[in-house]
Amino acid sequence: MVPVVVLALFQGTPEWDLAAALLFGAASITDYFDGYLARKQQIVTIYGKLMDPLADKFLVICSLVMLQQMQRIHPVIVMVLICRELAITGLRALASAEGVIIPASPGAKWKTAIQMFAVPFMMVKQGLWGIPLYEIGYGLMYVSLAFSLWSAKDYAVDFFRAAQDARKKRSRERDLIKKARRESRLARILARGQKRANPTTLDSPSE
Repeated sequence: MVPVVVLALFQGTPEWDLAAALLFGAASITDYFDGYLARKQQIVTIYGKLMDPLADKFLVICSLVMLQQMQRIHPVIVMVLICRELAITGLRALASAEGVIIPASPGAKWKTAIQMFAVPFMMVKQGLWGIPLYEIGYGLMYVSLAFSLWSAKDYAVDFFRAAQDARKKRSRERDLIKKARRESRLARILARGQKRANPTTLDSPSE
């Protein structure tokens, strides 16, 4: 849906702006039901945990860039949101390299939910049925910005905690392996010493 939404916004007419907002909304709804069905049917996968938020980022970031190009959002807000997404994606990639999957935090889910309303509202600058959708969306965008920064803190804390736990686990595993090797060597040494102290007596062959 991302290229279709971007293409609609490029047209620069109220009708196409409304079409882009509806397409964005449709993509958001299908994204919600995708996660809902996965949890309900217990078919949540590691791939889904990684790709679902990434798809959200593609949709939101491309739309924000287009809104900034249309001068409907301050560029500083766009830069902060994009830098936040890049930082979190980097943290999750590092965590994955450590063998840890960091799922979306509650704050991040709220951020995404608010953005899914704010962005399409800001696309419809002319409003609809007398409702100032653009102004409502702009206000919601500041709320999502606050949630973005707050959830970034949660991600950072979760990452360092998970990385520390993973290192401790690997250290314990290495210690157990070393201990098992030492015990194995000691057992072999004791077995050889016992064998020398008590040589096996062979019966003389009968004549």
